[in-house]
Amino acid sequence: MFIDKSKIKITSGSGGNGAVAWRKEKYIPKGGPAGGDGGKGGDVYILADDNLSTLLDFKYKSKFAAGNGENGGTKNMHGKNGNDIYIKVPCGTIIRDSASNKIIGDLVTPNQKVLIASGGRGGRGNARFATSIKRAPQFCEPGEPGIERDIDLELKLIADVGLIGLPNAGKSTLISVLSAAKPKIADYPFTTLTPNLGVVKKPDGDGFVVADIPGLIEGASHGAGLGLEFLKHIERTKLLVHLLDMTEEDPIKNYNIINQELETYGGKLKDIFQTVTLNKIDAADEEKINSTKEYFIKENKDVFAISAATGQGVHDLINYLIAKTKEIPAPTFDIEIEEDKIAYDHDDSGFIIYKDKKSYSIVGGKIDRLVSVTDLRNTEAVFRLQNILKSMGVFTALEESGIKDGDLVIIGNYEFEYYSEELKEVHDER
Repeated sequence: MFIDKSKIKITSGSGGNGAVAWRKEKYIPKGGPAGGDGGKGGDVYILADDNLSTLLDFKYKSKFAAGNGENGGTKNMHGKNGNDIYIKVPCGTIIRDSASNKIIGDLVTPNQKVLIASGGRGGRGNARFATSIKRAPQFCEPGEPGIERDIDLELKLIADVGLIGLPNAGKSTLISVLSAAKPKIADYPFTTLTPNLGVVKKPDGDGFVVADIPGLIEGASHGAGLGLEFLKHIERTKLLVHLLDMTEEDPIKNYNIINQELETYGGKLKDIFQTVTLNKIDAADEEKINSTKEYFIKENKDVFAISAATGQGVHDLINYLIAKTKEIPAPTFDIEIEEDKIAYDHDDSGFIIYKDKKSYSIVGGKIDRLVSVTDLRNTEAVFRLQNILKSMGVFTALEESGIKDGDLVIIGNYEFEYYSEELKEVHDER
């Protein structure tokens, strides 16, 4: 089964919370704060692996999560960082952010990787807040949350040579002769429903990759037949072998049909170097073979006459392809990668205020986290929370929304009354 598109959900690790702790050694009075920092959450990377050829694995597993950072401990012990994860994909995979459809990575070479979501920063323990004035801080920082995002993966095969032609032109037979690939072969159109890859061995022990692109027909660039799904796989080839069935009535017309589809599809397809290969010459009229060959020679095309079924002329074609794959450089692509879409930024300080008569509900990632880890029975912690909310512009936003003294403010699972001067009373938990 060939899978060239997939959607996955990834989550980076959350940072561990800082700790509130105190030194308690014997004979050391007023030991001071000793709460350690939380560990950093794990990052999520996508890594190109040349041992993979499809995205089939993601049909069975589509959710990936990095490890969370551990909370800080006593005695200034730092929490353990969360484990990073590396999601392996085939070379030639394009990575898009599902929400924006922007490209955030294009993995072409083996072991190339891209950071998709960085882990949350660990929160600081109370030991980090000690000063000469405040020697016993009663609070700590929460860890930053992990990043959750949906990712679209799209595979564009990376091959040196692409075999193109109308259905039943003999592409599957040719790739089975050129390489060790064993595609399905039969005497009817659309035998090949997915691209086949084969490696052609060179005399020096190296090799080049050949891709058999499923049958293209007239209208393929607009979705007819199988072409729309697989035209994209031709884009990254160095050269194309345009296979023509010489038992057909008008091979030159068939050649023009395919090239018109490449032109209509756009991009760099029309600019890829092509060599013309006349196939099935063992069953074709010799006069037609010669006249067709002369036509393409006049068009300054390199032409070969072969029979993939009998092997006639294939050796010369292989030698030609070996030389051409060395001569022609790999295609380059100016893919605009949206660096700002790579999730380095954990700033979730934005918030929304919902008004309901005399109550105001505030919803925001950072605010929710701050309140959830604040001991509202601790006056010092409440004052610190109040100062943070003020610096974030929460009180100003409440005033602009029409809040009055005594109105109820709801953040997460807590409620408190608002006063313009200062936070004077914290009400019970909801």
